[in-house]
Formats: sequence, structure tokens, C-alpha cells
Amino acid sequence: MSEKGFDQITIQDISDRANVGRRTIYHHYMDKFDLLDKLIGEHINELRKLCKSSADLDFVTANLIWFEYFDSNHSFFSTMLASKGAPYFRSRFLEFVIEESKGEVNIIEGKNKGLNEAVILKFFGAAIVGITESYFRNEIRVSPQAMAEQVGILLIETYRWELE
Repeated sequence: MSEKGFDQITIQDISDRANVGRRTIYHHYMDKFDLLDKLIGEHINELRKLCKSSADLDFVTANLIWFEYFDSNHSFFSTMLASKGAPYFRSRFLEFVIEESKGEVNIIEGKNKGLNEAVILKFFGAAIVGITESYFRNEIRVSPQAMAEQVGILLIETYRWELE
């Protein structure tokens, strides 16, 4: 996908690159969409595990774990987030971020009292996905540590604002 758009990729292209027969690919996957879905699912599940393991950490430290994971899987994430051929990943990633943020939003009291929870979640989810996309498109050129610190600070300030 970093070389050509997803729509132009064939099962033959995949089997040639993987050095296996087409039959082998069809034995494991229904089609290229199923293959992409399973690859995306593996990374989303790994991010979910990282969220659970870092639930008791501060935002900066938890974000560092995410950005180190992104960095160690740079090829996958940069292809998924920087190419026009992977809108499905973006929507799955956004859905995941929103799902993980649901327990953090307080609309009962504080400055968010009375606001629509779905609006808040979409707003913050889109911000996190957008900043991650910018990182992989090299629009923001900082280390994973710097990204984690800055996004963590923004989240800390956001949640401090929310709880006032």
C-alpha cells in the first residue's frame, strides 16, 4: 500500500510479495479486504492491551507507550494513516479511541455539565487521530517521547478543565 493504492493491489500482488501461492492466501483470508481487516484488528487489539496495561499511569507515560508502539510499527501505521488508500483504518482507529475514552468524560458536573457526550468523544477522538496522522505524515517532526509528552500535557489540561 505504500507503493500503490489499495484498490490497485491484487491477490496476485500479495502472493508474489509474500512468496506464497494465491491458494495459500485464500486458505487464510476471503479476499484482500479480509486480510486488511485482520491486520488492522491485530494492531487495534494490541493498542487495546496497551491501554489496559497503562490504565493506572499518567497521560504522558501512557502516551509514551502508544507512541513507542507506533514507532516500532512505523511502516504499518504510516501506510495506514498517511495513504489515501486506508480510510477504513482511520475509521477503526477513531472508533477505538472513542471507545477507550468513554469512561473519562464527565457530563454530570463541571464545565462539561449538560454537554452531549457523543460530541465530546468525537471531538477528542478526532483530535487524537488527527495529531497521530500528522505525526506519520511528517507534518510534525518530533520524537515519540516529545509527542507523548505534548499530547499527555494536552490531555491533562483537558481533563483538568473538564473536572473543574
